Amino acid sequence: MLIAQISDLHIRPQGALAYGIVETNVYLERAVFALLRLDPRPDCVLVTGDLTDCGLAEEYALARQLLGRLPMPVYVIPGNHDRREPCRQAFLGDGYMPQDGALNYVAQCGPVRLVALDSVVAGAGHGALAAETLAFLEQALAADRSAPTLVMLHHPPFATGIRHMDAVRLLEGGDELARIVASHPQAQRLLCGHVHRSIQTLFGGAICQAAPSVAHQVTFDLGEASPSCFMLEPPGFLVHSLIDGTFVSHTVCVDRYAGPYPFVLPEDYPGRSQSGNPAA
Repeated sequence: MLIAQISDLHIRPQGALAYGIVETNVYLERAVFALLRLDPRPDCVLVTGDLTDCGLAEEYALARQLLGRLPMPVYVIPGNHDRREPCRQAFLGDGYMPQDGALNYVAQCGPVRLVALDSVVAGAGHGALAAETLAFLEQALAADRSAPTLVMLHHPPFATGIRHMDAVRLLEGGDELARIVASHPQAQRLLCGHVHRSIQTLFGGAICQAAPSVAHQVTFDLGEASPSCFMLEPPGFLVHSLIDGTFVSHTVCVDRYAGPYPFVLPEDYPGRSQSGNPAA
């Protein structure tokens, strides 16, 4: 069972650039091709927010068109750059989006349960989990305590050390989220986006992972006064593999690089077996 996670697409209207620099539509197209190149292919794809840059209908139409090239199920949640109602309407036909209210839902991908949480605060960059969203999560986890479960939300519930991003992380509901996750060990991973970097920590006893962007990355700067800026570092995504009931997660580059090359070991390699065969 393979589950891919892409994040922070920031799709713009045709011909427009994100921040006047980034061709995000082209970047998403390249990410889709990268997902299709995987062998075996993912069983489903999760999109952890910021599908669009401004929540415009044209942006959602383009995001829908590009993601529609994927033959496997795709599950999305909104981010702070999205608008809840246009996002709902764009993906309502897929059958998993709720008809009204917060965009919280439960989906099934083979043996894996997906619990999606809406952390958007309309008109703000930071995130929050409303009381009804936290109640939804607790009820969803209590309904099945045996299936390996992924919980996804856009805003990281932890501080990363990148100061300008930490100012707009999940600022409300984090303590309750940690309590709920800690009481349901089948929730093995919390998956988020927003920070445009691959970052991991423990949260509520579970691993919490932020995915890199499939477009631009936030500049790595842990200084006290880190400026709000981004880099055109290599885009990437995560692949979560369920092995013997436990998730193992990989960070994958979107772009192709030279290789693969075989490991040709020198004669004096200390790990060579007595039979003369190289031990990888």
